[in-house]
Amino acid sequence: MKFTDGNWLIRKEYTLDSAVQAHDFRAEDDKLTAYASTTPIRSRGDMINTTLLTVQFHSPQPGVIGVKLVHFAGTVDHGPRFGLMQGGQHSMITETNEYAELKSGNLSVRISKGAEWSVDFYRGTQRITGSRSKSMAHITENGGQTYMREELDLSVGELVYGLGERFTAFVKNGQAIDIWNKDGGTSSEQAYKNIPFYITNQGYGVFVNDPGAVSFEVASEKVKKVQFSVPGESLEYFVIDGPDPKGVLSKYTSLTGRPALPPAWTFGLWLTTSFTTNYDEATVNSFVDGMAERDLPLHVFHFDCFWMRGFHWTDFKWDEEVFPDPAGMLGRLKEKGLKICVWINSYIAQRSRLFEEGRERGYLVRKANGDVWQWNLWQPGMALVDFTNPDACEWYKDCLRELIDMGVDSFKTDFGERIPTDVVYYDGSDPVKMHNYYTYLYNKVVFEVLEEKLGKNEAALFARSATAGGQQFPVHWGGDCYADYESMAETLRGGLSLGLSGFGFWSHDIGGFENTAPAHVFKRWLAFGLLSSHSRLHGSSSYRVPWAYDEEAVNVTRYFTRLKCRLMPYLYDTAMQATEQGLPSMRAMLLEFPDDPAAEVLDRQYMLGDSLLVAPVFSEKGEVSYYLPEGKWTHFLTGQAVEGGKWRKETYDFFSLPLYVRPNSILPVGANDARPDYDFADGVELGIYQLEDHVTVTRTVRNKSGETELSVRVARTGAAVSLQAEGAGKAFKISLHGIGEVTQVQGGQWNGQGIIEVPVYSGEVEVSIQLK
Repeated sequence: MKFTDGNWLIRKEYTLDSAVQAHDFRAEDDKLTAYASTTPIRSRGDMINTTLLTVQFHSPQPGVIGVKLVHFAGTVDHGPRFGLMQGGQHSMITETNEYAELKSGNLSVRISKGAEWSVDFYRGTQRITGSRSKSMAHITENGGQTYMREELDLSVGELVYGLGERFTAFVKNGQAIDIWNKDGGTSSEQAYKNIPFYITNQGYGVFVNDPGAVSFEVASEKVKKVQFSVPGESLEYFVIDGPDPKGVLSKYTSLTGRPALPPAWTFGLWLTTSFTTNYDEATVNSFVDGMAERDLPLHVFHFDCFWMRGFHWTDFKWDEEVFPDPAGMLGRLKEKGLKICVWINSYIAQRSRLFEEGRERGYLVRKANGDVWQWNLWQPGMALVDFTNPDACEWYKDCLRELIDMGVDSFKTDFGERIPTDVVYYDGSDPVKMHNYYTYLYNKVVFEVLEEKLGKNEAALFARSATAGGQQFPVHWGGDCYADYESMAETLRGGLSLGLSGFGFWSHDIGGFENTAPAHVFKRWLAFGLLSSHSRLHGSSSYRVPWAYDEEAVNVTRYFTRLKCRLMPYLYDTAMQATEQGLPSMRAMLLEFPDDPAAEVLDRQYMLGDSLLVAPVFSEKGEVSYYLPEGKWTHFLTGQAVEGGKWRKETYDFFSLPLYVRPNSILPVGANDARPDYDFADGVELGIYQLEDHVTVTRTVRNKSGETELSVRVARTGAAVSLQAEGAGKAFKISLHGIGEVTQVQGGQWNGQGIIEVPVYSGEVEVSIQLK
């Protein structure tokens, strides 16, 4: 939202009262409050007929400083509110003649006591951002609507990222972004997952603590500032010091919640009925059996909307004309080793068996006059479950419990963006703020019932919409994309932006949702999709079974599905990094290489975890350009080692792509290529890549509960390499890549062909390797 007309003028429809001078300060407990005048105070007379802004500084966690700007404090906050994790008192307040300061960890905020208002944030002695005179403001629109605004400085070369799953340019500088969830597909400025949090390449982030309509002008209204504004009389934001991007995400997710660990089976291949296609049990079996006949590993089968009768969504009742024996059918599918997911949403159509019950009991969102809110968009007479009503939540959960008891393992929680604002909620929540926040309550309810019925670390959604904190309920997918390379690329941009917004797990519709992709697009997308956190074959009006494209698509599906299964020891350790540290599984290059300027704008490649670089191919001919940071990288599929620090342009067939192992890495590869949920430590092969002299690296191999099964530490000193392992005592292998010729091994058996076998051991083992 733009309030100014160039550098000098205010737009005629607005009146701004901006902070220009500090009047006085109050330090109380762990809070520092400054009172900012909107006019210079030269005499007592200047205190009459003016505005005073209250600015409170506090710290919920070390390295995080909150700023709350208030005009009128008497305004009632009806909620909802983000649930933030507090870390106790740990800040320190000091005052001098020149400034007042609050310090938390290595981050401090300094407020000038001089004639000109200024708020400056420091990392140690380095200023990282701040708010100048006239940046903080209370704004009144001619019609009476009020806003609170802040402007934070951007330095030379500073780039902004995040703000949710956005499909526009990866670097957000120059963009105007409204935090307002919409069902706009992947080819527009709209987003399903709007997160009022951004991160910069200067190693800090900013979180605006408001679930409502936050408006960002990212170097767009004023090119050296990020402006953000909210309707109302108060605004709160947090500055989060990293001091690098990884540290920012760790602190941000510590504040707003870390992702739960998805069960290992969710990392396998998902196949769906697709959306409007015709299907029954025979069709489903033809898909499942067709995968098995072609030796294609399949792990999850998803039933999309029409498992229920048309016009009845959502009633949680199987269409008995199409599925006369749903419980028996699910049992037969589970006997084939499959997990089951079914589509749901939070809307109750008028023909649903639940509509009248929900209306009578007050479980549906209402208008101010008491009528149930309804419209015909998506479903005729559609109403909306009121998740602010605890009884409505239990009512909804009961429907899900029945399906889980029948054999359902997961729910695709579709929609959650088309939420009205002309309504009244059970708990009195502000309907404007509920527009974005609704999805949090919706996905929380579904996730909770899965955890209740299946156990911790066994719950997983396939969710489309989200707000801040929604990362706690994985997994999320990218929404409705087209079946072409451009949508494939925009999908990746959205996923990287979401990862920089605190979300650890993300998926997308392999081959595109709308239309039917040419075979070459589908095959390129397969490699991308199966080297993503989660992998699903899904479409709109056509089936996504690989043989519907061509025989080579079948082989490509088999190849990359088996590759992903083998990578599960590595991928599950990466998943635990999301759960424990808030780091995304699919990482923008700048996360792993914050000091490499070339990494700052890369949006057609990513790091899968900390050690694997993936560059999807976005062309029919297989041509791809990608960048390798400095060091000697090893192509995982071919074993070829190349020097980084430059761009490369190559051509790949459908069975390969740029997939490189980072130097000085331990990459664990599993012994099972058919399933994602196996004993990751048993027979695991620890690939040691391009280990340099005087370098020590570590790696953890987990079990399916996320617990440590094997801890490995490898160090090199000259021609000597030592490996220390501690864990469950299961046999494992070691492979060496680009390290040199082996002359002697102690503690393991060297087969002379690049593999060292370590037998079953007792608790700890050390392997010494001598190089030529």
